[in-house]
Amino acid sequence: MSAELYNIHGWGAPYFTVNSSGNVAVCPHGSATLGHQEIDLLKIVKKATDSISCGGLGLQLPLMVRFPDILKNRLESLQSAFDYAIQSRGYGSHYQGVYPVKCNQDQFIVEDIVKFGSSFRFGLEAGSKPELLLAMSCLCKGSAEGLLVCNGFKDAEYISLALVARKLALNTVIVLEQEEELDMIIDLSKKLCIRPVIGFRAKLRTKHSGHFGSTSGEKGKFGLTTAQIVRVVKKLQSLGMLDCLQLLHFHIGSMIPSTSLLADGVSEAAQIYCELVRMGANMRVIDIGGGLGIDYNGSKSSDSDVSVGYGLEEYAAAVVEAVQRVCDKRSVKHPVICSESGRAIVSHQSVLVFEAFGGNSSNAATTNALSSLLGLQYLLEGLSEGVHADYRNLCATAIRGEHDACLLYIEEMKKRCLDEFKEGSLGMEELAGIDGLYDVVRKAVATAEESESVRTYHVNMSVFTSIPDFWGIQQVFPILPIHRLDEKPAVKGVLSDLTCDSDGKVDRFINGESSLPLHEIGDGHKYYLGMFLGGAYQEALGGLHNLFGGPSVVRVSQSDGPQGFAVTSAVSGPSCGDVLRAMQHQPELMFETLKHRAFEHLREDSFLTAEAVTSGLAHTFNNTPYLVVASSQS
Repeated sequence: MSAELYNIHGWGAPYFTVNSSGNVAVCPHGSATLGHQEIDLLKIVKKATDSISCGGLGLQLPLMVRFPDILKNRLESLQSAFDYAIQSRGYGSHYQGVYPVKCNQDQFIVEDIVKFGSSFRFGLEAGSKPELLLAMSCLCKGSAEGLLVCNGFKDAEYISLALVARKLALNTVIVLEQEEELDMIIDLSKKLCIRPVIGFRAKLRTKHSGHFGSTSGEKGKFGLTTAQIVRVVKKLQSLGMLDCLQLLHFHIGSMIPSTSLLADGVSEAAQIYCELVRMGANMRVIDIGGGLGIDYNGSKSSDSDVSVGYGLEEYAAAVVEAVQRVCDKRSVKHPVICSESGRAIVSHQSVLVFEAFGGNSSNAATTNALSSLLGLQYLLEGLSEGVHADYRNLCATAIRGEHDACLLYIEEMKKRCLDEFKEGSLGMEELAGIDGLYDVVRKAVATAEESESVRTYHVNMSVFTSIPDFWGIQQVFPILPIHRLDEKPAVKGVLSDLTCDSDGKVDRFINGESSLPLHEIGDGHKYYLGMFLGGAYQEALGGLHNLFGGPSVVRVSQSDGPQGFAVTSAVSGPSCGDVLRAMQHQPELMFETLKHRAFEHLREDSFLTAEAVTSGLAHTFNNTPYLVVASSQS
């Protein structure tokens, strides 16, 4: 039942399900996962948070759990989808993707992508100098054919670095985002005696209208217009460097909602590609950019910013068909197809787990809604004593919050007035007034019941640090309890984080819901929630609001051991000292200042000694900024 309630199989398949214990289970190999290979997420949390003396890792929540097996499966699934589309249609070239490291620059994620994708020439995309350094280093251990695509705005240092990468036998392509970058590439390549491989981003006229389409189209932030493309080609031709132009890049926008829109954009770009071939460029690669979306709410809808109406196979088929059709019509050799699919690769591989504490309901709204009944006595002027008695009973039950009794008394009042109207002792105006009162009472009771049913659950995490897209662009993610899914949730709840900010709450959920089905939290029991599909962008975008840092992180792989998993690495979240240091403070000097103050103001005979204070200060500087809750049952 819980799988349907939270639509787990809609957004989570084939990686997440509910096991017989009522816990979220992870299927690390997707649809190929065998029954004994499923990993119980609650067991991972227990392993991570139990004390070291009890065989645990002693980590504090919130906890980021990474699954490299899922990452590997996503890469292989994407490659398989394109391989099938190419082979089944007789396409004359191949697919080789690149991972845009901006989606998640975590060391292990990038290194794993290079390792897992090496056999099918998977590469990396960089959009800044530090990302380029990262990509260069990682690709030294990858496929020699893997592309290193250099996007983003560039200065001389960036371009020099990209040229050096080519000299280091990395398959580097410098993509023009602005026409002015070409002169720097030409000058620096001559100075360094390095022949560049050049691409450019084209501004397509095709775009989608959703939130993520704002960076595409003719008014997009990046790319060259057709006039600029022509000038670039002519300049390279005049310098004898047209053979350097080998890649066409474009980007329709993130989360492309439908394959029809995708095919339109790819077809337009394929026409540009064919024109470049006609003009003499040494074209080899068409880079379709990002845009491969994921289904955050499980609706498989093409009319939503948080869903898409296709899967990997349909996406790959639409791309291959569009490129092949245009190139065949123009008698142009089929290019290598490249994509920069980041969100689709890394979103599923991590789960954020955090603890919820007892919640409270809003009694104020209930009181306000029902107290409005007390000022409507004027509607009863001239009516019988029986109607007045019903009204007094109604008001008394309203004050006590007895909703069913309120409805009973207003029904009796309405029936009594209708009888009196039929007898001719009540006028139409008075009857209309009672009908209006009836509507007011039913609406007030409905408002009160809705208010009472939604509780605020306090959670031990920061929205601004761990789910910044929820706050920034109203992006919703699947959130649900990771255990007790064999129990029916008793209440509806919204989530309130630890920050001193009214925006630090989660009150919008998948499928347009304004509350989340949750369980009662018993005394002495822990209650864990998980946020899923957040592996892209959230960590890089997360800030330090209220100086709450990132979560603890564990990497978990499927194994044949008794628990079915192995923790391959574990890192504690930043300490109070770490987050202070990130804001240019010096925790060591701060500690010494406070230590001096303690010894200056606390007497030796004081109940609170200077030694005790300094010991506590040292512990706090080295401890998590999040709440530390005593261990209890789950």
